[in-house]
Amino acid sequence: MSTPKINAAFYRGNRQFVVEQIEAAPPAAGQARLRIAYCGICGTDMHVFHGNMDARVGTNRTIGHEMSATVESVGEGVSQDLVGQNVVVRPLDPCGNCPACKAGHSHICHNQKFLGLDTDGAMQELWNVPAHTLHKLPDGLRLDHAALIEPVAVACHDVRMSGLKAGEDVVVIGGGPIGILVAMVARDAGGNVVISEVNPNRLAIAQKLGFDTVNPAEVDLKEEINARTGTKGADVVFEVSGTQPGVDAMTAVAATRARIVMVAIHAKKPEIDMFQFFWRELQLIGARVYEPEDYEKAIAIIASGGVDAETIITDVAPLSDIQAAFEALDSSPTAMKSLIKVGADA
Repeated sequence: MSTPKINAAFYRGNRQFVVEQIEAAPPAAGQARLRIAYCGICGTDMHVFHGNMDARVGTNRTIGHEMSATVESVGEGVSQDLVGQNVVVRPLDPCGNCPACKAGHSHICHNQKFLGLDTDGAMQELWNVPAHTLHKLPDGLRLDHAALIEPVAVACHDVRMSGLKAGEDVVVIGGGPIGILVAMVARDAGGNVVISEVNPNRLAIAQKLGFDTVNPAEVDLKEEINARTGTKGADVVFEVSGTQPGVDAMTAVAATRARIVMVAIHAKKPEIDMFQFFWRELQLIGARVYEPEDYEKAIAIIASGGVDAETIITDVAPLSDIQAAFEALDSSPTAMKSLIKVGADA
């Protein structure tokens, strides 16, 4: 099999990306070689850019996992029927032997390898991945829109873990990319959703998407939610802000026996009002990444138009401009989801 030259972006530390030409290795047994179309920049990628994950990723890593692609070739043991198929990658490579894997929870494997962080990722023109990570895309689904499937799958998992039922009142605390997607999936499931956010640009995007919003810097969030729900409070709360005020708000707005889902990763341990869990019999639910069914649900939602991809995707840059794209996300007040156009023909 040929070893073509391809362009790949390498994180080199000190907030620097370098695009270089490398030889693309052929797919090994059990792998598929993907021609990458688009790759999104997520919050974890920004943590890498800021140097917060150097101990994990090193300073010679091609990152990226929110992607869409076409299968170009396959290694030994992989069906040739995949060649030419448009796909996305569920970037988890579990060990299969730890207690979580044996219990059927391989998405939280004790030895999980996350592709694009613990291995090289999708910010390159050709990417070899384990074939078991692939999900096929339906005909007609645009590849730029398909690059949203990974973060939408996160939202699908969060909403599924919440046990949300149609007609329930929902508060999403934090209106960034994941918060907006959680809100959209919750609305798709029949929830009555309110987004709490302090950033005016994010509030404007949420309102454009048809959501009711509250700015807790200007309005008492608890009073507002009580007024909207007849003093009941929210049946389901998603904490997506990663802030102490967000954690304070999640118990304040919760109804009796509400389910609170911790979505955000907090930089330090937050203080939680445990008394409210006793007083109102609340449930606190952890939700991490996704399972295969969440990916299939995300594909279906995007294919059906349940997520407004055109509004969510605010910026697209070529791979050659990856440095500028990351720098822009540090300074842009209006960006929601930025994509890197990796393939020249994407």
